[in-house]
Amino acid sequence: MPYNFDQITPRSNTNSVKYDLRKLMFGKEDILPMWVADMDFRTPDFVMNAIRKRAEHEILGYTIRSDSYFTALIDWLLSRHQWEVRKEWIAFSPGIVPALNLLVLGLTKRRDRIIIQPPVYFPFFNAVKDHGRKLVFNNLILKDGRYFMDFQLLEKQCREGAAMLILCNPHNPGGTAWTRDELETMAGICLKYNVLMVSDEIHGDLVNIGFKHTVLAAISPEIAMQTITLTAPSKTFNLAGMSTASVITANEKLMKKYKRVIGTLHMDMGNIFGNVAAEAAYLYGDQWLGELLDYLHGNINFLIKFANENLPQVEVMYPEATYMAWLNFGKTGMNDEQLMKFVVDYAGLGLNAGKQFGPGGEGFMRLNFACPRSLLEKALMQLKGALLVFEQGASKL
Repeated sequence: MPYNFDQITPRSNTNSVKYDLRKLMFGKEDILPMWVADMDFRTPDFVMNAIRKRAEHEILGYTIRSDSYFTALIDWLLSRHQWEVRKEWIAFSPGIVPALNLLVLGLTKRRDRIIIQPPVYFPFFNAVKDHGRKLVFNNLILKDGRYFMDFQLLEKQCREGAAMLILCNPHNPGGTAWTRDELETMAGICLKYNVLMVSDEIHGDLVNIGFKHTVLAAISPEIAMQTITLTAPSKTFNLAGMSTASVITANEKLMKKYKRVIGTLHMDMGNIFGNVAAEAAYLYGDQWLGELLDYLHGNINFLIKFANENLPQVEVMYPEATYMAWLNFGKTGMNDEQLMKFVVDYAGLGLNAGKQFGPGGEGFMRLNFACPRSLLEKALMQLKGALLVFEQGASKL
């Protein structure tokens, strides 16, 4: 039977970050939360069944990742992304953000320059700053509703002595699925100046119809030896609470450095149910993911059509990948403080403020459309009504 993505599953009072932190994050409970990047769809049945089966064994002692776990991940990467990976290239992390921090700690030195490309996923900033490294902004260029890399600036920054570039591939929040040509050009510059590339590819499975995800490390052996790839089933299968991710590199020296730092912190063991859930997702997830992508494509079309017909003040970037929509409110003339107040108090929505994502995010909001279409429609109707009030001058922000 087809999966039912229209079903609404209540999440309040489940210790959900997205729902149960509304008061803390937005100052009020009565808003529709569309911010945190997890989905309002049920975790797939084959994952839940695997967790339940393991829970029947009533000893939850120290655990290892089995050969079948690695085989499932390797087969998934080969079948979905045509990327051949070996078991010894794979290490554990309790998440993508912990992996970023561990890699910065283990592979760079204090005061090293690390390049990121804002506006971008905001934990990138702290992964650099919190450890005494220097942030270097290679700002993305917004042109014709899509982001592009500034290769001329990137070459200058690499030439001046960068140690690492952290790439968001696909891009969050803009939804750009970087092309092979774009990645080859970027990697060529990094290879030329010996800049290590860390590629966050957690959204790699969530590429929308008509677009393709290119694994950076799969482009060439030379690029692979200077790249560390981060991936996880958490976005694809709604498993963020399982805290299970993979750090992958063909470079043995880089892998040893990473394993040394995670080992000294005793964070490398993982947890029983994260292992079980990830293995089941990679083994049985093809059909579910296909149906999910079809549904998300329908949500994208609904969102774009609704915005074109009802939200003339808002420009929606078409998301080539991810389930995040990047909304430009620049035409309203509101500053960031006014925009947040407007979205929360007048539209009744909890969205991510664009300025969180760094330079270039001003005037934007990020909306998570991985939800039943009825919830998406409700959110858009609330936004439409609030904008009508704003246009009539009744809103005093």
